[in-house]
Amino acid sequence: MIRYALITLCVGAMTLPACGRLKDVGQAPELTPVESSAEVTAMRSPGLPRFLEPERTVDQASLWTGQRGSLLGNRRAETRGDIVTVVIEIDDSAEFQNTSERSRSGSENMGVPQFFGIPQRIDKSLPEGASMADAVSANSSSASAGDGSVRRNEQLTLRVAATVTDVLSNGALAIEGRQEVRVNFEVRELIVTGFVRPEDISRQNQVNYDKIAAARISYGGRGQITDVQQPRYGQQVADILLPF
Repeated sequence: MIRYALITLCVGAMTLPACGRLKDVGQAPELTPVESSAEVTAMRSPGLPRFLEPERTVDQASLWTGQRGSLLGNRRAETRGDIVTVVIEIDDSAEFQNTSERSRSGSENMGVPQFFGIPQRIDKSLPEGASMADAVSANSSSASAGDGSVRRNEQLTLRVAATVTDVLSNGALAIEGRQEVRVNFEVRELIVTGFVRPEDISRQNQVNYDKIAAARISYGGRGQITDVQQPRYGQQVADILLPF
């Protein structure tokens, strides 16, 4: 009775994660709500007060107003809630090839031709053809060879708008961006987080991914296609537990 209870408990534990996905049958995957995201929170809540530069006197006839929205104003992201465009252009390739070879051989001979006449006395009692003259002879030989190669090629070109979620004490900007695109029953999502320096942001309000410190870039998806490409829960558990 206890055995059947344990089996039922194990089967229930394995099927429990799948039960939560039954509600997605025939339905397109839902997009992540925007209202509770870190980007919206940063836009709605004001950041810490910044040290403002002294006000400059502007001539009434001048085209320059001294504000960020003017023709020559600084439109780079610099405060909490500002938006900056992150340009991701990854084109990496690597190739490694290693070859090793080793061989060794040895030979050992040991005999007792003369030892107070004892070998000659022993030879008389040995079978025909046996002799103590060549008591021990050993040969050994070993060889090993190895060949390994690794080849990788990655290419990714994306652009995503990120929001400044915080301004650190050293002036670095903490950014976070999330982009979701749903096509039929599949959602492609791009997540970018990290820290950038204000001086690395171009006048077009763009920053390359290689200038983001502690960058975390995730590009994946969820939906019917991704679900089919994943092995079943039972298979994943078997791959972890089975030793062969």
